[in-house]
Amino acid sequence: MTDTTHAARWRAGILAATLIAGSGGYYLGQRGEAPAAPAKSADGCEALYYYDPMFPQQKFDKPGKSPFMDMELEPKCADGGGAASGAAQGVSIDPSAMQNLGIRIVPAQMGSLAATLNVSGNVDFNQRDVAIIQARSGGFVSRVYARAPGDVVRAGAPIADVQLPEWGGAQTEFLSVKRLGRSDLTAAARQRLRLMGMSDGLISSVERSGRTNGTITITSPISGVIQTLDARAGVTLAMGQTLAQVTGLGTVWLNAAVPEAQAGAVRIGQSAAATLTAFPGETFGGRIIAILPTAQADSRTLTIRIELANRGGRLRPGMFAGVALGGDARPALLVPSEAVIRTGTRTIVMLAMGDGRYHPAEIRTGREGGGQTEIIEGLAVGEKVVASGQFLLDSEASLTGIEVRPLGGAK
Repeated sequence: MTDTTHAARWRAGILAATLIAGSGGYYLGQRGEAPAAPAKSADGCEALYYYDPMFPQQKFDKPGKSPFMDMELEPKCADGGGAASGAAQGVSIDPSAMQNLGIRIVPAQMGSLAATLNVSGNVDFNQRDVAIIQARSGGFVSRVYARAPGDVVRAGAPIADVQLPEWGGAQTEFLSVKRLGRSDLTAAARQRLRLMGMSDGLISSVERSGRTNGTITITSPISGVIQTLDARAGVTLAMGQTLAQVTGLGTVWLNAAVPEAQAGAVRIGQSAAATLTAFPGETFGGRIIAILPTAQADSRTLTIRIELANRGGRLRPGMFAGVALGGDARPALLVPSEAVIRTGTRTIVMLAMGDGRYHPAEIRTGREGGGQTEIIEGLAVGEKVVASGQFLLDSEASLTGIEVRPLGGAK
């Protein structure tokens, strides 16, 4: 075969291969099966896929409207540019979708906050209002007045009649001295009767009648409830023996448990308002009179003691009460309490950066009251925070790896 023939065949083969390749490319192009260039998002990054920020686990191949929420799908960039941009700029939400997501933005602003701490407690007897009824001399009980522990008595109510032989002897001596007509000896004898525990009324009665009276009716010195009663007919008494114990009901104590972490927010003299289920719609006012020095190890609480007036004796020991402890109002940087997100390791808010961008910021909180929370550190006056819908934004920020602005980063 000549060289001319070989050259002609070689040129024919090259031409045929070229035609086949061209027709194949044309065919694939017509069918839409040619390898497509990577999709570009609106900001120019190569999108691996698209997703709904509210449902980031669901992935989509093409941009468009989310089937879950009325908002545009967001691109996930292939070169990491989206993540870096997100970390710097925060979560982006279409402003038109803010209403659908329920996002509400409020500014951090200065205001006056009187913190209110809500705790619970139980009503108890006022242990400072206690009367101990004793025998001032040896004798025995001759009569009782149908009393029992738990009875409520008034001041002056009789408890028992007690015969005191020693008193009878002392009164006989007093009458003998009085008959001597010496005023100085009579005054000394009268003073001796007083020191033995006799009342001026009893001494005057003996002096007028000239007859001794060794029987005394022991009465309750205060109004209240009988706690203990050892007076029984025929019982022999020794000097100083307790017959009864009466606790007053004019005031009661309310012992409330305050969390150890809130101990610094309470002080003696602080106002308190108690509510009881027994009296719906009624509030009982009082003040803290003591903060007990020992903490409860099992519940990590401190016990505070509040004194309440008990008009009509309606507050009964053992009743459960809710207590609102008020504090002094002072200026503070405030945000709505619902805007604060407590993760367990730190406390954050979602900042509104403008143009539909949101960024988490760490904060340190103080007092709370009236739906407002004091910001001690982490925010500046005028910075805007998300007060509703912030949990959705926080979830998206966590999923996309957005760094939280640390404390001290406020403008």
